[in-house]
Order: sequence, then C-alpha cells, then structure tokens
Amino acid sequence: MQRQTPETHNKYHPLHVHLQQSAQDEVTLTFAAIETLLGASLPTSARTRRAWWSNRSAGALQAAAWMQAGYHVVAIDLDGQQVTFRKPGLVYNVQREGDIILWNADLVKALRHYMGLSQAEFARELGVRQPTISEWETGAYEPKRSTSKLLTLIAEQAGFKYE
Repeated sequence: MQRQTPETHNKYHPLHVHLQQSAQDEVTLTFAAIETLLGASLPTSARTRRAWWSNRSAGALQAAAWMQAGYHVVAIDLDGQQVTFRKPGLVYNVQREGDIILWNADLVKALRHYMGLSQAEFARELGVRQPTISEWETGAYEPKRSTSKLLTLIAEQAGFKYE
C-alpha cells in the first residue's frame, strides 16, 4: 500500500506545516483556527463524525497531515468544535499494584493512539469487542488484571513509554 504524504497540493498541507513547526507536545486547535490555516472549510463530516479525526495510517489525507508532522489526535470535542493533537512517545505516569500496571481510561486511549489504531482494530489486537475498548476509554470499566498484563506486554512491544 502506498503511503499518503501531505504534499503542497494537498488541502491539509498547511495544517501539517503548522503542527510540524510547533514546539509544543500538545496542540489544541478550534475548527475555525484549522479552517483559517487551510483557507477553506472543513468538510461536514469533520464537524459531525469523530471517525473523520481518526489516526488512520493510510487512505486519509487529513490524518497523514498530522501524523507525518509527528502528532496523533487524542481528543475531539465536536460540540466545542476543537481537536487536540499530541506527540506520541511522551512518557506517561502509571499506577501499579505490585508488578501489575493499572490501566486507566487515559492510558488505554494513549496506547491505542500511539499504535495508530481505531477502537475496532485495537479490540481485534486484544481479542475483545470494540465496545469494551470504548468502555475502558470512557472510564465506565477498567481492564481486568489479566488484560492489564496483556496491555503491558503490547505496550512494551510497541515501544510505548511509561514510568
């Protein structure tokens, strides 16, 4: 599969340049600010569908713009019309119970984003249902101890940093 690049003729290239030039580990932009950068309106789906902001590794020019600038989308507020981009690879603080890492909503979501996976893809990787990932990420439930061990193993294999 050919890798998408945010080339200068791409509508999302100005967003790529803005993020690439940012010295911040986390950048929050309103949809209006992004539209100003682009010199054009975002598509309706960007305002109404969270999936538009997913960190897809292929097939989405908008995702290529932020991912190749070194960022992942970590939060989307459709009502507030803003999105937060964060550089993956930051070190996350974790809580432990003995030698077991206690995976919470933010940590699960950070790992999934770090790996560039959708909730469905992450669920397949872990052998669980997509709604389970959603429940973990919203804090409705926390992963069981056995799943926490699996998450820790996957995080280590992916190079996800925590302390």
